Amino acid sequence: MTGGIDRPWGGRFESEQDPLFERLHASIPFDNVLAPFDIVGSRAHVRMLADIGVLSDDERDQILTGLAQIAREVQTGVFVWTLADEDVHMAIERRLIEIVGSVGGKMHTGRSRNDQVILDLHLYLRDAVAGHQKRVGRLMGTLLNKAEDGKNMVMPGYTHMQRAQPVLLAHHLLAYFFALERDWQRLQEWTGCSWMPLGAGALAGVNYPLDRESVAAELGFDRVAPNAMDAVAARDAAFSYLSITTNCALTLSRLAGEMVLWSTQEYGLASLPESWTSGSSIMPQKRNPDGAELVRAKAAGFLARLQGLGAVLKGLPLAYNSDLQEDKPYVFACKEDFDLCLEAMTAMVGGLVFDAERARVAAEGGYAQATDVADYLAGKGLPFREAHRTAGRLVGILARDGRPLSSVSIEELRQLSPLFAEDYYSVVDLDRVVAAKVSPGGTAPQRVAEQLALARERLDHVAAETGF
Repeated sequence: MTGGIDRPWGGRFESEQDPLFERLHASIPFDNVLAPFDIVGSRAHVRMLADIGVLSDDERDQILTGLAQIAREVQTGVFVWTLADEDVHMAIERRLIEIVGSVGGKMHTGRSRNDQVILDLHLYLRDAVAGHQKRVGRLMGTLLNKAEDGKNMVMPGYTHMQRAQPVLLAHHLLAYFFALERDWQRLQEWTGCSWMPLGAGALAGVNYPLDRESVAAELGFDRVAPNAMDAVAARDAAFSYLSITTNCALTLSRLAGEMVLWSTQEYGLASLPESWTSGSSIMPQKRNPDGAELVRAKAAGFLARLQGLGAVLKGLPLAYNSDLQEDKPYVFACKEDFDLCLEAMTAMVGGLVFDAERARVAAEGGYAQATDVADYLAGKGLPFREAHRTAGRLVGILARDGRPLSSVSIEELRQLSPLFAEDYYSVVDLDRVVAAKVSPGGTAPQRVAEQLALARERLDHVAAETGF
């Protein structure tokens, strides 16, 4: 058995650790991904210790040289991780002492693993958020390009999965663009949750006059955590991160779900790129939208991880508890899945091919102009509720024979209301119906043109902020 007495913290212990406890206790199988961030934080900490006279310049340089070697070993994959190290911090310290000797043990002066791990997590999350923002921006750009291509294509808009009113394809796609812009903005605002915790020690501060502001400046933090207990115990930055990414995963899931529907033979409004579909093991005719279906399903994992971390944090007493070790599997899995989903959706949206003719026929055949018929009668003085009922009766009559609104005769119309006249036929013209939705944010071509221009402006801002 590996002994607690053999660990860097083992002075208090006289017996060996149970191997099963060692497996339960060790976070090294998953937190090794924090190694690059742990090294960055350690470099800043070591330089600060030298600046305040805790380390000599020679000791500082030896440690920094050793950390540089460890960084190369981690990057090239030759670094050896062992369960006995417990976590990423002890693994790096163990290797540092192997390289530079006992002076490596001075690196941990003035800090605890409690403040070290939350620093690493903040650095990891900041890097993850920056990457997500670039990917969200690329997806927004792909949607905008597709919307600009579809600014003249009429398709049915749906409520309750029933054809509701005709809209421009651009109008529909821009709905997702602006939803993603809000998701991007939430990521942008996440930095408000981030602060520099190093120097908090275990919970009460440390016995050295640390220059925490200089460490924060070197690591790119705007502020230092003002309370040591809060610094080591808080995981709101991680919870907020999971909340933001979960919200965006739901946006992606909704879009993916529509792509699945659009690509069915029943809808036939669009086809997915073949490279993002798969076949059936028994039915040779099948081309299944597996990529979109899997993105749709991934949202469930985001929701579960958000709930899981909330359950870990609920009711924890201050300050540090080992429960907090379990925050990282949720965060790491979320980061990997989110990047994958964003890249997959960008590829699938970019390869979507819409069937303009089929979409127009669907919009025409679903009585999507019925609201305009009701408005037409209301404009002639009929109370809207009666106009609504009359338009509904008209649709009911035509639907029995599968006839479109444009096919009804003037005689049939006047049996329903004497207010109908020849101008009815212009009212149910599909292009006129779309063009009539002139309220701000509507689907009329001039309003969609405004939305496209605004979207291009917003995308330029996103690109300037994130450099994608």
